[in-house]
Amino acid sequence: MYILVVNAGSSSLKYQLFDMETKSVIAKGLCERIGIDGRLKHQTTGKDQIIKDIPMPTHAQAVSALVDILTDKEHGCISDMSQISAVGHRVVHGGPWITKSVLVNENVIADLEKCCDIAPLHTVPHLMGIRGCMKAMPKTPQVIVVDTAFHQTMPEHAYMYPIPYELYEKYKIRRYGFHGTSHRYVSGKAIDLLGKNPEDTKIVTCHLGNGSSISAIKGGKVIDTSMGFTPLEGVIMGSRCGSIDPAIIPFIMERENIPASEMCNWLNKKCGFLGVSGVSSDLREISAAIEEGNARAKLAHDILCYQIKKYVGAYAAAMNGLDCVVFTAGIGENNPQIRYDSLSDMDYLGIEIDKAKNEQKNACEISSDNSKVKVFVIPTNEELVIAMDTQSIVSNLY
Repeated sequence: MYILVVNAGSSSLKYQLFDMETKSVIAKGLCERIGIDGRLKHQTTGKDQIIKDIPMPTHAQAVSALVDILTDKEHGCISDMSQISAVGHRVVHGGPWITKSVLVNENVIADLEKCCDIAPLHTVPHLMGIRGCMKAMPKTPQVIVVDTAFHQTMPEHAYMYPIPYELYEKYKIRRYGFHGTSHRYVSGKAIDLLGKNPEDTKIVTCHLGNGSSISAIKGGKVIDTSMGFTPLEGVIMGSRCGSIDPAIIPFIMERENIPASEMCNWLNKKCGFLGVSGVSSDLREISAAIEEGNARAKLAHDILCYQIKKYVGAYAAAMNGLDCVVFTAGIGENNPQIRYDSLSDMDYLGIEIDKAKNEQKNACEISSDNSKVKVFVIPTNEELVIAMDTQSIVSNLY
């Protein structure tokens, strides 16, 4: 069975084609600059990457370009689209309406449209990608896999905000959590590495990238997570502020004359590493600036590490213990200094990093032999999770 996994953004569409017999990627690519001009980057496994400028005024045209390249005799990998059994779509926010992976139908589309109010930056592009695939592949089943689904196990006291309860009921304001597909994948791998019954495990997973979130996973189920109603809450991120005193927002709006319509954009795109350092939202550039002696870049680094440390300690308390900490995603997998600084001086909790292991590329366990708590670096694979969920849902249709 071949499964196509699609991740649609506002002006881009990433894709991977999986052979589910081997769980391997046979082709992947990116349609970018959708609505501007259009460019396709595509690579079939075992062949050279190609880059083509193709007009893509809408996501539907981007999907048509994707179909054409997958079936291209020279650069493609399948003879026709009938070989693709289903399409799995990554969806960031399902709200209270979509709480698990599900086959797309009119009711599901209607539920997803309700999420436009609470996650407009993500949901609108997702809908465009889904509709584009439905138009280009009308007979192919479509499945959505939501990032918020894995966090549905949080207890009420963890997901509720202390606001008037009627506003929760009216507007569905609560903690939803994000990066759930990634947390689900790496926590599953960590359980395997621990060699314990899933019900007996206590794990903190740190998904650290341009957007970052940390989750407490007890017995294989999420009991708390750092992101909230939107992906803005939690630790400092590339250009997102993370958790701050809410009173700061009206204070800045009044003094800087920032209207409410622009404030959300300001919090998401002007803060974080970029705002603190004045250098960049990219931690690689922050690290380079630190090497040159930039104190504000070092401050941005230190804020992230300190916040990770606090979350690990808090979640260990919430779970009454800790078996392991997992680092994943771009920063978590590739920045040993962040990993070391975040978990140093935590010997009271039984955490000890092995410096040599931590510096090695592709290292898995980076804790010392004496560490009571294991520390793992596990590359995430959200696309594979989406493909597997999609396969499970559509298998009964064939």
